[in-house]
Amino acid sequence: MDRVRDLASKRAAVIFTKSSCCMCHSIKALFYELGASPAVHELDQDAKGREMECALRALGCNPTVPAVFIGGRYVGSAKDVISLHVDGSLKQKLIDAKAIWF
Repeated sequence: MDRVRDLASKRAAVIFTKSSCCMCHSIKALFYELGASPAVHELDQDAKGREMECALRALGCNPTVPAVFIGGRYVGSAKDVISLHVDGSLKQKLIDAKAIWF
């Protein structure tokens, strides 16, 4: 769990994903479209991916991917991020965390 927390706090925007997950791809594309350059950790391509997935589950991430952290705080999965985007608060969260500038 310490590794997940450490990785989540190292960058303004962090996304834990799996390379075969279409929602993960969509969330990454949304962040890039907004001008963010998130740290992306592909759990299925990491030697400790299963451990990290268990840690994400223990932190309350359900489903475990995509798990999005902004400013070191867990903001949610795909549906949560899309809701934030629709109501206009995702961009502000990214600005506040200095993941994007305007």
